[in-house]
Amino acid sequence: MQISWIQKTTLLDYPGKVATIIFTLGCNFRCHYCHNFQFVLPEHTKVVANDLITEEAFFNFLKSREGLLDWVVISGWEPTLQGDLYDFSKKIKDLWFLVKIDTNWRDPKLIRKMIDDWIIDYVAMDIKNPIEKYNEIINVDFNKKDILETISLLLEWRIDYEFRSTVAKWVHTETDIEEMAKLISWAKRYFLQNYRPEIKLNEDFIAESFIASELLNMKRAAEKFVDKCDVRM
Repeated sequence: MQISWIQKTTLLDYPGKVATIIFTLGCNFRCHYCHNFQFVLPEHTKVVANDLITEEAFFNFLKSREGLLDWVVISGWEPTLQGDLYDFSKKIKDLWFLVKIDTNWRDPKLIRKMIDDWIIDYVAMDIKNPIEKYNEIINVDFNKKDILETISLLLEWRIDYEFRSTVAKWVHTETDIEEMAKLISWAKRYFLQNYRPEIKLNEDFIAESFIASELLNMKRAAEKFVDKCDVRM
């Protein structure tokens, strides 16, 4: 497992529970607003790869937190790029921690297997844009079938889950929010995350953060199609 960074403690990723987050190296997307491109772009990851956190160090840390932590969040850039994600997650489960995976949909078959084998307990999936506008955000070719398959898998409700979208002014409209919410119709939990312009992969990307009232309107638009929508500023 290529672990580029660890956030040792957070109360935000799973309300009411204490979690630690690990960030894996590399991503199959090139989202214009990505604020951690040093872990995404190959010319940067080659440097980062020389200073990765070892699995041994991670599991030593995890064992020292038994009784203090509830969850381990495996985030990315895109965790399913890691060939040993299943085995790594199983090792965490064997220590009686709950496991959450953050994904952009890349490998629905792997996610299904991990659900079937009770290797993971929660999945958070990013929805970037309406399907017909997806590559305006991710800047690469994509497989529509895999997106829809991962969405359908989560909507089976065999595992706890959330969908989430980072939204940016001049990029997303209320109509876009409605279309994304339709894509995940009847989802029990959908988050709109406000774009933060401070650092981004593409310096030419023109966008701004929404103000609170604009996000509230988007929240209302999404709630026509999902059970619950909340805003993360």
